[in-house]
Amino acid sequence: MQNRREFLNTVGMIAAGAVVSNPLKASVLADGKLKLVLVGTGIRGNSFWGKRLVDEYSDILEFVALVDHNPGRVAYAKEFIGVGPDCKTYTDFDEMIQNHAPDLIIVTTPDATHHRFIIKSLENGVDVLTEKPLTTDEYKCQEILDAERRYKRKVIVGFNYRWSPYATEIKELLMKKTIGDLVSVDFSWMLNTDHGASYFRRWHGQREWSGTLLIHKATHHFDLLNWWIDSDPDEVFARGDLEFYGNRSEKSGVNCRSCDEKSTCPFFWDILKSKTEYELYVKNEKYDGYIRDNCLFRPEINIYDKMNVSVKYANNVYLNYMLTTYSPWEGWRVAFNGTDGRIEAFLDVPYLDNVQVSQEELHAAEMDQSGSFENRLKPIIVHKLWGKQEVVNVDFNRGGHGGGDERLQDQIFRKNQEQDMHKHMAGTRDGAMSILIGTAARNSIEMGQSVKIGSLTTLQPRAKRLV
Repeated sequence: MQNRREFLNTVGMIAAGAVVSNPLKASVLADGKLKLVLVGTGIRGNSFWGKRLVDEYSDILEFVALVDHNPGRVAYAKEFIGVGPDCKTYTDFDEMIQNHAPDLIIVTTPDATHHRFIIKSLENGVDVLTEKPLTTDEYKCQEILDAERRYKRKVIVGFNYRWSPYATEIKELLMKKTIGDLVSVDFSWMLNTDHGASYFRRWHGQREWSGTLLIHKATHHFDLLNWWIDSDPDEVFARGDLEFYGNRSEKSGVNCRSCDEKSTCPFFWDILKSKTEYELYVKNEKYDGYIRDNCLFRPEINIYDKMNVSVKYANNVYLNYMLTTYSPWEGWRVAFNGTDGRIEAFLDVPYLDNVQVSQEELHAAEMDQSGSFENRLKPIIVHKLWGKQEVVNVDFNRGGHGGGDERLQDQIFRKNQEQDMHKHMAGTRDGAMSILIGTAARNSIEMGQSVKIGSLTTLQPRAKRLV
C-alpha cells in the first residue's frame, strides 16, 4: 500500500509542476503495472485514453475496469481497446469502486458529468486524469476544488495542445521576452463545416451537457492563452449567438438516417459508412437513446455558433478571442503584441499555408495516432520595432494533435520528469481557470455585462500563474 501511496503523491506533484525523478518507478517495481480505470467509453475515451494507452504503454500499465452507463458501449469498448479478459466492465461506478483499488481513474464522460466521477474518485483516495474540460460551470468547479483539498488527492487535466512543438516554441519566444513585455493578444479559431458541424450533431449541442462550446471547445484555447500569457484571467466580457445551426421546430427527433432532406442537405452524414461509429453508437441506441447523427437544425440546440470574448488578465494583458463554427476552412491565427514587437503564428490558414489535407480529412488527421504523417516546417513570424522581420521555423507533424498527444502521455506514464521550464503539465487550477473564462463569457452574454473571474469561485486571479 505504501508504494501505491507514493505513486499517488507523485502524480499529484506532477500536476502541481514539481520535479520528479520517475513517476512510475515505485509502482512498477512493487506491483508490476499501474492499475487504471476508464470511466466513459465514447470515441475519445476508447481511442486516445484507451486503445492508445494499451498499444503504447501495456508494459507498465493495465486497465482493471471500464465503466459506462451504456452496457452495449462498454462491452464494445472492451474489445476495441484490447484490454484482455481480466478487465471487468461495469455500468455503475459505485459498484466498480467497491471491487477495485486503482492507481488512477481516467474520466472521459460527457462534460457535465465530469465532476461526479472526479469527486467520487477523490473521495475514494484515487487521483484523477480527466479529459478537458474540467467541468461546465462555476458551481461544479467549486465542488471539485473543495474535494481536492478535502481528500488531499490531485486532478490532472489532459490539455494536449500545450505539448505540441509549435505551441511550445511560441511559449519559448514569449518567455525569452522576444517582443518585450506582452501587451495584448488576438486569437481566432475557425472550425470548418465538417468538424464544426459535428459538435451540433452530438450532445455538445445542448448546453446542459457541454456548457456550450465556450466550455467544451474553447477550454483548449483558453488554456493555451493562459499558459502563453502566464497570467490568470481577471475580467471577461462576451457576445454570442445561435444563427446558423438549430432553430427548426420540424426537425425535432430527426436524424440524418431518417431525414427526408438527406439527398439535398450538404450536411448529410451517413453514420452507417463508419464501422466504428455504427458498432459503438447505432447498435447501442436501444440502451440509452443517444443518437450520434442528430439533425444539425433540430430545435433542441441551445448553444452559440458564433462567439467573441474580451478578457483582461491580472497582469493587464488584453485578449480578443473569436470562435467560428461554420467556416469554409479550419485553422487558427494568433498575434501577440509586445513593447518591443509582435509575434504572429498560424496553422492551416489556406492563403498563408500550403495545406496538404482536405477540409473533410483535416480533423481525422489531427486525431490520427499512427505517426504516418511527415514532419514539415511551420513558420512563426517575429516582427521587431525598428528591426527586421524574422521567421522561426518549427518542426510540425499533423498527427496526434500536432504531436501533443504523444508528448502528454509520455510525460504522464513513461518519461523521467526532468525540469520542465515550459510548465506543460496542467492541474486543477489550470483546468479551472480555462473553464472559468468560458463560464464568465456565457454569464456575460446572458447578463449583458462583464464578469469578474474572482466572483465565480474561491480562486482569485494572480498576475503570475501559480503552478
